[in-house]
Amino acid sequence: MAKYWIAIHHRDDYDPSVSEDEAMSRDIDVLNDEMTAAGVRVFVGGLRPAGCAKSLRRQADGEVLVTDGSYLKTSEHVGGFWVLEAADMGEALSWGRKAAIACRAPVEVRPFH
Repeated sequence: MAKYWIAIHHRDDYDPSVSEDEAMSRDIDVLNDEMTAAGVRVFVGGLRPAGCAKSLRRQADGEVLVTDGSYLKTSEHVGGFWVLEAADMGEALSWGRKAAIACRAPVEVRPFH
């Protein structure tokens, strides 16, 4: 079975204490339980806001520059993700649809090499 990355995207100003209510938390818990019962869930994790990130870039002189914030300058970032084992992209997309509904957010599904 192939592995797939199911990423949840949040706006930069996303605040879980404001945006996530009990119903949403329950829906995510139900989805996690369903993934576990189906044997597809490999890993799941939520991420702190992109402002907490550190970006590292190799410089021409070989040194590595460390800066505060996300590498990408966008208005949305990955807020959490699952790694799943699925038979094919169709099955992964089915889980992605459920994730978009439970998390009430845009989702990206991408296969691993």
